[in-house]
Amino acid sequence: MINKIAIIGSGVMGSGIAQSFASSGYAVTINDIQEELLVLAEKRISENLSLLIEEEVLTDQEKQGALAKITYSVDLEAALRDADFIIEAIPEVIELKLSLYEQMEKIIKPDAIVASNTSTFPISQLMAKASFADRMVITHFFNPGHLVPLVEIVQHDETRPEIVETTLALMRKIGKSPILLKKEIAGFIANRLQTALMREAFHLLKEGVADAEDIDTAITAGPGFRWAFTGPIEIADFGGLDTWQRVFDNVSPLLDQSKEAPVLIRDLVEEGKLGAKSGEGIFTYEGSAASRKINERDRHFVKLAKLKREKEEIV
Repeated sequence: MINKIAIIGSGVMGSGIAQSFASSGYAVTINDIQEELLVLAEKRISENLSLLIEEEVLTDQEKQGALAKITYSVDLEAALRDADFIIEAIPEVIELKLSLYEQMEKIIKPDAIVASNTSTFPISQLMAKASFADRMVITHFFNPGHLVPLVEIVQHDETRPEIVETTLALMRKIGKSPILLKKEIAGFIANRLQTALMREAFHLLKEGVADAEDIDTAITAGPGFRWAFTGPIEIADFGGLDTWQRVFDNVSPLLDQSKEAPVLIRDLVEEGKLGAKSGEGIFTYEGSAASRKINERDRHFVKLAKLKREKEEIV
């Protein structure tokens, strides 16, 4: 039985994951190394829940109920000792993760399931020295963690089958759409697909084929519109595999074949233009523009989630 959840790391991902569990009725403890970080997480979660009230997804009573399910602690042992399911969502620095796992071995219950939200490291590397490899999985949530349904589940060679089944069931209980990777592969599934598309998008931008806004619209109003409900493999089936064979044969040789980040991204990073968080990247974000755009994005995600739920109810 999974009753108590612990989230290690209170950043955007950690707080979003914690919110997903709390909104589904689970008791959650968020751990981080500084009280100030936990205060920011509590504020972020409250604001996220308020947006859901404004979009008529939650009531104020449900918001208060979710907030009451979350506790905050800088004491790692206090946060983990009674937890049934633990998700590590700390920065993507392998030394930090391995050090954390070493500490966890002395604290966690013998039947606690341990998960990492990593999007970078293979589970075999994470579990190279840990004693709990048989009850370890990767649960890769997507940003924003409280709104995007996908969770990629990666198992270790030693992970027990019942651990995987429990994890899949738990993700479904909190309204997620988990997928299970049958083998370990760098970047998992979604980020590999996303990176392939973005590589070509930045190539088109560099070549002056269109401006950034139009390249984005080519996706949001075209393939992205379809992908919300129909995946690329089913789209190939619908369009005809003979047709897609010709598309691949004609277009594939002309696609960008770069093996590293686009030059445009590298140049902007060197200039300190990191995107929304620095106020300028491909686009410019003045004043509170980035916050407004993220708020608008999240509201669109909420509306899309409603449509997807309605579709599932109809089916």
